[in-house]
Amino acid sequence: MTTARSTRRRASAVALAVTLGLAGCGGASGDGAGTPADPLAVDELAPPAGGAPAVEGVDLPEAPGPSERTGLPGAVETAASITAADGTVTGCCLLVAADAERRQRGLMEVTDLGGYDGMVFVWDHDVETGFWMRNTPTPLSIAWFDAAGDFVSATDMEPCPDDEEDCPIYPPEGPYRFAVEVFQGDLDDLGVGPGSRLTLGGACADAG
Repeated sequence: MTTARSTRRRASAVALAVTLGLAGCGGASGDGAGTPADPLAVDELAPPAGGAPAVEGVDLPEAPGPSERTGLPGAVETAASITAADGTVTGCCLLVAADAERRQRGLMEVTDLGGYDGMVFVWDHDVETGFWMRNTPTPLSIAWFDAAGDFVSATDMEPCPDDEEDCPIYPPEGPYRFAVEVFQGDLDDLGVGPGSRLTLGGACADAG
């Protein structure tokens, strides 16, 4: 059975501009370690030079498409599907973080996803970097997937103020190639869990 997940529109155009201009939580060690970079301007959210990296076993297009649902220049999105353990397939639309700077920013300062289902972090090699929630006000859930798109592990993450000295780090249970962040509790709606599989690629469906 295949289902299409409706994307949600949760805020005004002003809030949306802030959301996509600041993109949020990222790796706390290794790639994306240390203090986050300055917030990205909206017009800097363009596809990485040469497109996104080729990824073994998962159909990620060379250049994820520009956003069609927000009207903001340079926002990068990709269609995704999750095949649950029972074979149910759920489609969604994700923002893309495929370079070190965007992975470091992740969903920091984001309170509205602007109709997107979440963000997918992409690497061109296996990593085991943990994630943290520094300066990320919205509780998130994260799921990690390996190079073939198979589920590795998932967890819920709680906000950590920017002035907190020791934000907890949330590690995966093994090497991964992709991480999907959504608002806390939304992984179940997408069919993410043990035995699930992530596929990326194609244009996002019209938000309607």
